[in-house]
Amino acid sequence: MRENEPVTSATRQPETPASTVPPRLIATDLDGTLLRDDKTVSPRTVAALAAAEQAGIDVFFVTGRPARWMDVVSEHVHGHGLAICGNGAAVVDLHGGPGAHRFVKVRELPRQNALDAVGLLRDAAPGTVYAVEQTYGFHQEPDYPKLHMETPDDLAPAEELLAPDGVASREPILKILAYHPALDPDAFLTVARLSVGDRANVTRSSPSALLELSGPEVSKASTLALCCAERGISHEEVVAFGDMPNDLEMLTWAGRSYAMGNAHPDVLAAASGRTAANNEDGVALVIEQLLAERA
Repeated sequence: MRENEPVTSATRQPETPASTVPPRLIATDLDGTLLRDDKTVSPRTVAALAAAEQAGIDVFFVTGRPARWMDVVSEHVHGHGLAICGNGAAVVDLHGGPGAHRFVKVRELPRQNALDAVGLLRDAAPGTVYAVEQTYGFHQEPDYPKLHMETPDDLAPAEELLAPDGVASREPILKILAYHPALDPDAFLTVARLSVGDRANVTRSSPSALLELSGPEVSKASTLALCCAERGISHEEVVAFGDMPNDLEMLTWAGRSYAMGNAHPDVLAAASGRTAANNEDGVALVIEQLLAERA
């Protein structure tokens, strides 16, 4: 979801938190973290991911992106082939390749919760405009700006889209996107959390005032925890990477976590370690170090 501004990190080598537990799973965000600003995976990072899998460490991509935007990494999934998309709203099998993915788990935002959140945030922050992200569909209000890589399926007010007989009734709702043209992004996030309350989990991954509303208690961390429990992996055996507020729960849940050199200040404060920026192969640096420790 994120369009990172170029940032150069002064951290050339990762600052590593102490841990005596060997890692069994690597969980990494994509935009601003694993991906460079040009949305590519560097050859060094590709090699590091493959080496981790060869060493028996699972790699999970954990992203705010919808499943249909996962072509940038679909050829780099090894073994299990799974990715966590939509900030935890879906677990997707990417083995089929672009356009042929399979939803393994869906944690939807209940329709009434979505309607309530839209109304409450309209009152709290006039001028907010919305889009609706579903398993396959994408719908938006006419005034919602062109922020994404696609043409919406439908244009209508959010209340019409989310109505019981609206176009969004055809599929589960993964998240609501809320954009404000004038508010500071962090201030908008605070306003939204206060007004929406427990009707949805509210976060952000964009440098603009674009918020992402998921089902209550749905986050990258909670879905990652479910996937780890299915594999008998404890949180101490997880190493996580991220750069934005939507990564915070995952970074504090994992046994070891790394903030990218280009990360949001809250992420830098929350993670147990730091690494170089996304354009400097910060994820690969840590993976190489972890594998050297194992050797």
